[in-house]
Amino acid sequence: MKVLKSIFLFILVLGTVLFISCDKNGDLLVFSVDDDIELGARIAEQIASDPSFDILSPEQYPISYAYIQSMVDNILVSEEITYKEEFPWTISIIRDPSDDPVLNAFATPGGQLYVHTGLIYFLDKEDDLAGVLGHEIAHSDRRHGSKQLQRQYGITLLLDIISGGEASNLERIAGQIAGTGALLAFSRDAEAEADDYSVRYLSSSEYACNGAAAFFQKMLANEQQRQPEFLSTHPSPENRVEDINARATELNCDTTIDENSALRYVNFRNSLP
Repeated sequence: MKVLKSIFLFILVLGTVLFISCDKNGDLLVFSVDDDIELGARIAEQIASDPSFDILSPEQYPISYAYIQSMVDNILVSEEITYKEEFPWTISIIRDPSDDPVLNAFATPGGQLYVHTGLIYFLDKEDDLAGVLGHEIAHSDRRHGSKQLQRQYGITLLLDIISGGEASNLERIAGQIAGTGALLAFSRDAEAEADDYSVRYLSSSEYACNGAAAFFQKMLANEQQRQPEFLSTHPSPENRVEDINARATELNCDTTIDENSALRYVNFRNSLP
């Protein structure tokens, strides 16, 4: 059986390599967009089954999910998003213990989005969260995760996971993407590109297009907070604020905050446990 499985994977890899092509973003990848979607679905299943992730139920918190999904849908209006029709773009809220908040959001390949309640409570306005979500949407849409995983693990292991292979590999990758193990660290260029595209996406939305800058500004003002792991190895928050604001100026997009943005966001936070 193992021999047959190895032959199947070899044929699958060989076929993929023979028909390798550029994705819609112009990047040369062996891992296909359909593979992104399938891997994202498998990772989502793993996260849902992992008791260390306390995912809030949409059935129990319909108001919370309606609010945050509408935020995602608003961002997806942007014509800059390449795979808006292909990826599912579903979002899940992870509840953190009150004494151990996690200031993080993340995305899998294929458009599965996650946000921790620690981050939601940390931010002040819906524009702030929209900026972070735009950043994470960019990681999926620009296929940063796929590129990083392909470099780190190789195409054979990823295809093995998709075909139902060794569960420990799926658990390990899910943990990396979610930041619970050795973090899936994006390159400096990938982080800068995600910041840039967050501004582009939000320029077509009702949110301030530089919303992502607010997260880094608040991190600078609250140095006692435990910083997300990705901030330790990437451009400083000061530089990222500057770059995001500079991009907003270059695009001449709207950076004004709706006067009810904070009130709506407080109501959203109050709808959570």
